[in-house]
Amino acid sequence: MPDQRPGVLVLCTGNSARSILGEAMLAQRGGGRLRAYSAGSRPKGVPHPGALRLLARRGIDTAPFRSKSWNTFTGPDAPRIDIAITVCGNAAQEACPVFMGAPIKGHWGLPDPADVTGSEAEVDAAFEATWHSLEQRVEALLSLRFEDMPPRELADILARIGRMDGAA
Repeated sequence: MPDQRPGVLVLCTGNSARSILGEAMLAQRGGGRLRAYSAGSRPKGVPHPGALRLLARRGIDTAPFRSKSWNTFTGPDAPRIDIAITVCGNAAQEACPVFMGAPIKGHWGLPDPADVTGSEAEVDAAFEATWHSLEQRVEALLSLRFEDMPPRELADILARIGRMDGAA
């Protein structure tokens, strides 16, 4: 019998930073309520070292995370995706991927910590800020019984969550 938990796909262009953090957080905090994934329209090939350092500091095993194409989720053998959330920053003129298909879509635009240059401490601070912004959004989603919501209501809630403080 197929897994009936909702599949949540976090999307960004490179799938190396924000979307990886979103996948990790949803998987960790979802309490078995969902299946979390991430992908990119133009994957970088590897997660950003700042993302991996943050996950390790949070006690999350980094081994399962890889930068992958959203095509992974479009074939006949792909896991079912019920919710697709983009996390790229439109305000930064960044091109956000549009996932095709029938999932309920939301946009949680955040600045890209992978764009930060400087010392390792400065890069890590940018990743921490992104983690905090994602944390607010994930907690808002998980505080609701989103699994039982009508699609239009869930889409509206995802949009409201996307407008929380720190949106890009």
